[in-house]
Amino acid sequence: MRQLTTIFLLPALLLAAGCAGIRDAVLEGGIDLGSGQLNEATTAAGLREALTVGTERTVARVTAQDGYIGNPDIRIPLPAQWTRPARMLRDVGLGSYVDEIDMTMNRAAERAAREAYPVFADAVAAMTIRDAFAILEGTDTEATDYFRRQTEKELRARYAPVVTAQMEQLGVTRAYAKARDLYEGLPMIVSVEAVDLEAYVVDGALDGLFTVLAQEERRIRQDPVARTTALLKRVFGGP
Repeated sequence: MRQLTTIFLLPALLLAAGCAGIRDAVLEGGIDLGSGQLNEATTAAGLREALTVGTERTVARVTAQDGYIGNPDIRIPLPAQWTRPARMLRDVGLGSYVDEIDMTMNRAAERAAREAYPVFADAVAAMTIRDAFAILEGTDTEATDYFRRQTEKELRARYAPVVTAQMEQLGVTRAYAKARDLYEGLPMIVSVEAVDLEAYVVDGALDGLFTVLAQEERRIRQDPVARTTALLKRVFGGP
């Protein structure tokens, strides 16, 4: 029996043996479970509030100054093709060009992440009570997985032009071209493999976004301190 630390909690009765009938009753029309009145409307409201809080925190974290580069869990590293070139440029005192690529890629990801919240808000609004129970009975990142399925395509479409514009504004493309030219100007060097840097940054930005969202989901499931609204405290428990 999974401990009731899911994204929205009902009384233990709901997940105990034979809970399907109670769950189905809630899905079909809503029932009161004692004085807490955890009926369909309350279930949906509680889950949506938990998801709203989690997504707000996520977007705030990744769009903050150094939200990506300052977080080792989501920092976007140089592409794998640049491991050797970066080392060689550092060895000859040209590491500042490598550092500029590193910093500006992560800055572009921070700014692109501003596009995430309205997309998440739409996904929360569209969630059905059946979606809620699927999350309720799923893994400890079930809500994050739901969001990824529902939003990744739109997020990718919204991120791409922002990343492109920010990379140009921040000088990522210029720094990358300069570093490549410097590296290929060294003696006995083979040309570095081409990288679609914009697609690479979009992928890294989205992976980081969902990594942080999963962390926030676990916090709300497990930590009473993370339940910061009256409704969350009511349905999750807490002081």
